[in-house]
Amino acid sequence: MAHLFTFENTTRAKLPRVDFLKIKDEILGKDYDLTLTIVDAKKITELNLMYRNKNCSTDILSFPLSQNEGEIYICPKEAKNEAKKFDRKYDNFIPFLFIHGCTHLKGFDHGGTMERLEIGYRKKFGI
Repeated sequence: MAHLFTFENTTRAKLPRVDFLKIKDEILGKDYDLTLTIVDAKKITELNLMYRNKNCSTDILSFPLSQNEGEIYICPKEAKNEAKKFDRKYDNFIPFLFIHGCTHLKGFDHGGTMERLEIGYRKKFGI
């Protein structure tokens, strides 16, 4: 079975150049099947309501499907808004979010351990 990284931008949003595959392989491993989908605020709100019972948009959602497969959804409009709160530029915040989503898929929840891991990955990738 071939392991894949699937990327789809369903919006017209301009995305920064990010080596998503390299980041994915570093955090989740080469044998992990990951789908990254860029979606609009309407779609991410639908997903947030359906799976988290929250009727609002968000910048990122990650869903583990199995031990070696998952999905990440990023909303560029929300990412632009959230980037300001983190004092980051949009082009830097997209890979910042992707690292965060991958770390969740690796099985970590918010907290000190997850934050330390993310800092290490951000340093490694210059984010």
